[in-house]
Amino acid sequence: MKTVLSFTVSAAALAALAVAPAAAQYQQQYPAAVQQPMATQASVSNLDNRIVQLERQIADMLRSEEENGHRISQLEAQLKQSRDDSAARIAALEAQIAGRDSTRPVMTASSDTPETPTRAVASSTSRPPVVNAVVTTDTDPAEEAYDVGYQLWKAGKYDEAVGSLRAFTSSYPKHRRASWANNLAGRALLDKGQPRAAAEVLLANYRGNPKGERAADSLFYLGQSLVKLGQPAQACKAYAELESVYGDKVRGELKTMLPKAKAEAKCA
Repeated sequence: MKTVLSFTVSAAALAALAVAPAAAQYQQQYPAAVQQPMATQASVSNLDNRIVQLERQIADMLRSEEENGHRISQLEAQLKQSRDDSAARIAALEAQIAGRDSTRPVMTASSDTPETPTRAVASSTSRPPVVNAVVTTDTDPAEEAYDVGYQLWKAGKYDEAVGSLRAFTSSYPKHRRASWANNLAGRALLDKGQPRAAAEVLLANYRGNPKGERAADSLFYLGQSLVKLGQPAQACKAYAELESVYGDKVRGELKTMLPKAKAEAKCA
C-alpha cells in the first residue's frame, strides 16, 4: 500500500514537471496569444478614457453654448432698448422743430413788422434752427448694432463681442455688415484662444458668402487658425485659395501680412 501511494505521488510530481516546460515552450512559440488578453484590457481602458474625455468636452461645449445664449438674449434686449431710445429722441427733435415752426411771429397785412414786437426782437437776434440736425441723428440701427460688437472686440471682451456679433447677424442677415460681423466673430474666437471654433466660423463665412466684403479676410484668418491647430499644410491651402480667388482684390493690409503668414506655415 505504501508503495502504490508513493508511486502515485511521484507520478503527479513528474506530471507537474512535464507541464511546466510545455507551458514555457508554448509561451515562447505563441507570445501573442499569451499577451493578447493583457493588450485587449489596455485597449478597453484607453477607449474608456477617451470616451470620458469626449463626454467632458461635450459637456463644456454645451455649457458654453448656454452661457452664450443667455448673453445673446441680454444683448438683444439692450439693442432693442437702444433702438427704442433712438426713435424716441428723433420723435422729440421732430416735435421740437414743429413747435418752433408753430410759434413763429405772424405778419399783418398792413405792416412789415411782426404782430408781436417783442418776438420780433427775439427772432432777429436768435440763430435760426438747424434743420440738418435731424438728418445727423437718423443713424442706421444696424450700423450701431455692429459697432457695439466691434467696440467689445476692440476692448478685449471677446465673449461679449461674439454674442453681440451673432445677435447682429441674426437680426440683419442680409446687411452688408453681416460678412464683417461673422469674420470678426471668428477673429474674436481666435484671439480668445479657440482656434477650432474660429476655423468653423471663418470657413462658414467664406463659403456662405464668398462675395462678402470680409470673405477674403476670413480665408486669411482661417489659415491663422489652422496654424494654431498644428495643420500648416491646410493653412497653406487656405492662403493659396485666397490668392487664387481674390487676387488683386485682396485688401492692402492682408497683402502685407500674407508673406509672413505663408513663411510661418512653411508654404512652398
